Amino acid sequence: MVQFYYHDNKDTLENFTEPHDSGKPVTQEELAAIGVIYKYITTQQELDALAKEREYKNRDVVNLNLAAFNNDLDAYNAKMQQFYKEHYHDDEEIRYIVDGEGYFDVRNKGDEWIRARLEKNDLLILPAGIYHRFTLTDGLKQVKAVRLFKDEPKWEAINRDSGKESDARLSYAQSIAV
Repeated sequence: MVQFYYHDNKDTLENFTEPHDSGKPVTQEELAAIGVIYKYITTQQELDALAKEREYKNRDVVNLNLAAFNNDLDAYNAKMQQFYKEHYHDDEEIRYIVDGEGYFDVRNKGDEWIRARLEKNDLLILPAGIYHRFTLTDGLKQVKAVRLFKDEPKWEAINRDSGKESDARLSYAQSIAV
């Protein structure tokens, strides 16, 4: 079952896959106010209809688990830390969870982290330019997700600490300005 809540901001490099639930829930309306859309999709037809509606022409499937890294724990941990580094993309990011579970964290208007705990059949759409990060849950530590793309897959992660602010980031920041 999907959960949205404020992150407790007590994460470290050792425990970022833990729930970090502050006890303060977040509504889907609060997410919508920052451009984040959640849907529960149970069939391929629903997923295909959403892709057509949003003009997504390409897709791929990503498997994140230790086996995907040939059981190389160092490589797996390095990739998880890379995904957890705060970043944005110049394109919308759509993830549909086919199996497993994970956390997407997004920044709200007040620059606070909101955590979305997603599992099978959950779909999250993040607008271009929103700061976010991803990790697997501490329990299952695996996810299989469909990624949707408008054109050819391209996911340059622009890390917040780089200081780079593309047109997509500036446009997004303006769209949620308080």
